[in-house]
Amino acid sequence: LSAVLFRISPLSLLWLWPALALATVCLAYLRTGVAIFQKDRNGAVSLPSFWLLMPYRWGARINAWLWTRKLAPCVHIADNVHLGRFPIESEINDFHTAIDLTGEMLRPNGTKAGWHSFPVLDLTDAPNQTLNDAAQAIQMTQQNGKVLVFCALGMQRSAAAVGLWLVQSGRAQNAEEAIRLIEAKGRPVHLDAAIIDTAGRSQ
Repeated sequence: LSAVLFRISPLSLLWLWPALALATVCLAYLRTGVAIFQKDRNGAVSLPSFWLLMPYRWGARINAWLWTRKLAPCVHIADNVHLGRFPIESEINDFHTAIDLTGEMLRPNGTKAGWHSFPVLDLTDAPNQTLNDAAQAIQMTQQNGKVLVFCALGMQRSAAAVGLWLVQSGRAQNAEEAIRLIEAKGRPVHLDAAIIDTAGRSQ
């Protein structure tokens, strides 16, 4: 055993870190769900999650930048509500409230906006209760100032929450109209109207 360990180079150990991070995220999709990120309602994570999943989070931020680099960081949807990608510190501090639908991203250091986290795994449909909770938070906080609703790209998880809010608040007649309204504001979305309809009927 000591001979095997001796042959493990520092470079090998460096590759082990992202491998462990990816294996942990795979476990989230296969079994444990978004709870594996250990993210609380204020957007903070536990120390073990912070260090173990850091390589995955770096990759997620790079991926988000690649997908959204030619888009505006966010668009105004209605009243005080904006929809966009995961913000950096200087962007989010222009808002009164942050509504975060990511499980994988960390709240930026120095954030002054009130933070409300509703973690959802990337590329999955948000649970009905999570969407309803997020829509309710949008409705409650938009009366106090500018609100930014976001996920990694601002195209799916957060778009579903904004779409549900548009329907529940009477700003859109149905899910299809809500999606058209969001797209008309200049934000491309990858969203099935049935997700909004199902969440709305669950209340």
